[in-house]
Amino acid sequence: MKTAVTIVHFAACLGLIFFILLHSGKSGGLADVFGGGVTSTFSSTSIIQKNLDRITIGLACTFAVTTILLIRLP
Repeated sequence: MKTAVTIVHFAACLGLIFFILLHSGKSGGLADVFGGGVTSTFSSTSIIQKNLDRITIGLACTFAVTTILLIRLP
């Protein structure tokens, strides 16, 4: 059980680092490489930025839950 949680925790850690680096700052970023410059017609943020936000939040929640599980497991 602890091995499986450790593997998920490690994958969430690497994914979190990768997706945080993909976010664009004030002057663009790596997200523009994958089409982040295409903006939505309804807002100033792009669809890709919104999806990056959702994935990053999901990975952060997974990282937090697995951290708590690793503390609790014997």
